[in-house]
Amino acid sequence: MVSLRLPVISCSLDPASSSRRLAEQSAALLTANGHWSEVIDLAAASLPAFDNDKVFDSDAFGALHSVIQESDGVVLAFPIYNWAPSSTVKSLIEATGATGADRHAAWFDKVVTFVCAAGLPHSYMATGPLAQSLMLDFKCVVNPYTAYISERDWEAGTLIPDRAARLDKTMTVHVELATLLRGRTYRSDWEV
Repeated sequence: MVSLRLPVISCSLDPASSSRRLAEQSAALLTANGHWSEVIDLAAASLPAFDNDKVFDSDAFGALHSVIQESDGVVLAFPIYNWAPSSTVKSLIEATGATGADRHAAWFDKVVTFVCAAGLPHSYMATGPLAQSLMLDFKCVVNPYTAYISERDWEAGTLIPDRAARLDKTMTVHVELATLLRGRTYRSDWEV
């Protein structure tokens, strides 16, 4: 088995974040299966809000861009607020996906998996526009297995068995997609 580079980016700024706990569990599942994975916590990274200007001068931008660009696939763990992914995940993609005179988007051809924390189980389709953007803009392959976890899916700080199994399956599919696509013969760029 080939070891893959599969970082998990925690896109919550909440100190008591459920999506951060899910990020840690996701990285643990990937590591237990022999892959390189670690949680990159945006709360600690201090990535400035996307402004299409000074964000590119930050150390956080350079580090995050490299992690994404050098990966075989990326897990994005984020909260769902107001029926949509958090603004933090969108700002991350805007910054590391921007192309300019001396930079190139990091997201092209990545396998991307979503791990979401939400208050209620009702907004499980909230990732649709984000998936569509990643697919159309960067030709990402978005894992159809999203781990969508609501507050009801935790008991005493532990995922209920059904949701724990879903998280495991989601990471298994993430690895399989990244493995299959590692040998792709094409490279994408900005194109319609």
